[in-house]
Amino acid sequence: MKDGTYDRASVDRLDQLRPHFARAGMVSARLGLERARATVSALETIGLPAAVMTASGRVLTANGLLEELTEMFLPTAYGGMAIANASANALFQQAILENRNDLAVRSIPVAANESRPALVIHLLPLRRAAHDIFTGADILVAATEVRASAVVPSPILLAGLFDLTPSEARLAAVLSQGRPLKDAASDLKITVKTGRTYLERIFAKTGTSQQSQLVALLKSTEPLNRR
Repeated sequence: MKDGTYDRASVDRLDQLRPHFARAGMVSARLGLERARATVSALETIGLPAAVMTASGRVLTANGLLEELTEMFLPTAYGGMAIANASANALFQQAILENRNDLAVRSIPVAANESRPALVIHLLPLRRAAHDIFTGADILVAATEVRASAVVPSPILLAGLFDLTPSEARLAAVLSQGRPLKDAASDLKITVKTGRTYLERIFAKTGTSQQSQLVALLKSTEPLNRR
């Protein structure tokens, strides 16, 4: 190179190396995809439907459990994925867009229907060392099943599942015992007005609109079991 320009001989030498660079890049991409497939397959062994996606929302690979949920996860154009429930899908697509900027974990509730219980879909941004495992991927998607039981969930669990703040999680845990809002606010030493504010936020984050729906949703959570 002389004065910022390349001579013909240098360009010819680089052209000879171009096919080798292309093959190396292709091999690297395939190895990265194989690692991603192995990881989502490992999640399948513990009963967790999972997939990895690019920042644009294109699915790179998904495990068998997620692929079996055909009534829940729908394929879209250009290799994308959508959720059949319209309100949950709006949150899902918004979370994919926002992931490009804030890299925040998102948890999206999906209401139960006649054939399956409620689900919570988690979007976890992949960064730093995670890219060594998920080459070319930016988001890990996983789903957990929510079943009603007599067990009272812990605030820590509720905060992790539904993106609740500590205060919201503590209120949700008390309400899951079937306590009226007034009594729950008294137990937590907050005003009823503050309790109502927290409850409205909890409704928005859990996709519920009534306290009875919320209690049924919060009773217990467990991983999806293979059938």
